[in-house]
Amino acid sequence: MLGKHTLSVYIGRRFLTAIFGVFGLCSILIFMIDFVELLRQAGKYGSVPAWLLAWITLLRLPAYTEMLLPFAILVGSIGALLMLARKSELAVMRAGGMSVWQFLRPALAVALGLGVLSSIAFNPLAAGARDRAEDLYAEAFDRELQLLGKGSGPWLRQDGPDGQSVLSAASVQSHGTELRSVTAFVYDENGKFAERVDARTATLEEGVWVLDEAMVSGVGRQPESYPTYLLSTYLSPERVADAFGSVISLSFWELPDLIYITEKAGLSSAQLRIQYELLLSRPLLCVAMVFLAATVSLRSFRSGGIQTMVVTGMAGGFGFFLFAEISRQIGTAGLAPIWAAVWIPVLLVILVSVTVLLHQEDG
Repeated sequence: MLGKHTLSVYIGRRFLTAIFGVFGLCSILIFMIDFVELLRQAGKYGSVPAWLLAWITLLRLPAYTEMLLPFAILVGSIGALLMLARKSELAVMRAGGMSVWQFLRPALAVALGLGVLSSIAFNPLAAGARDRAEDLYAEAFDRELQLLGKGSGPWLRQDGPDGQSVLSAASVQSHGTELRSVTAFVYDENGKFAERVDARTATLEEGVWVLDEAMVSGVGRQPESYPTYLLSTYLSPERVADAFGSVISLSFWELPDLIYITEKAGLSSAQLRIQYELLLSRPLLCVAMVFLAATVSLRSFRSGGIQTMVVTGMAGGFGFFLFAEISRQIGTAGLAPIWAAVWIPVLLVILVSVTVLLHQEDG
């Protein structure tokens, strides 16, 4: 029993080292690319200290790299299994009576643990770091984060206790709580058009948008000017930035509440639901990558064809990621249930990989 435990720890450590090695190399590459892009923007928008650009890049790095974990597990698992096979350690394990399921068990445990930690711990850390990076970016370049667009006049449909309304703003400041050059079309509780409001600014407070210097035009009446106009909403100042921001800036623990509030405000929550399901499925996805890696990495070096098998495994991995992305887009568009769009590709790659391993192991 002690020998089996020692062997499991050894195999798990080899997989963990290989996965972290791939993850670290990819992280360095992403850091360098993002840092160069910030340097280019600094030259375009104004002088910013290099240390501040490096700090912003470092804060943004976790949000980018957390999506690389499944890829790192795939490549790291292929590398770890190939190294075990190259040193004939896999052959010795098989000669000792171990099946593929036994020596893959430590790797599966490592992948499952990394997937769980990525969703419940690393993701909230990455979301908080990215929020801080966005604040520093806005201060460094003296440009407000424009979550609704850069003066292009996007439209936002929302709901409130008094009925629905549609807003457009030329620009957005303070993480979505302050709008400039606002136009609002207000509907009554029965869904009929009530009036149009043009305002210089709009500020989101608890339960209402406060529109300043508003010009109100109704059907069959003359436009009237008001110093302040209140427009009801279910959005809150704490959630509006998340509702309009990038989903990679959202924490796993915040998503359930945010989905509820977004739907109550009359906004589409498809992207938020997709992100939540992706985080829930990440542990199983990491396990799937180990199975996929095993299908192309267990052949003995003496039998040859290793390069072909590795290329096949990498191609299969990229094919899976492409298929998963297409499925995610289908779910976001509402053409398939969101749970199916996220979980079916993962379950499919596990079933196919296990079938291949059964064939290789038992013929």
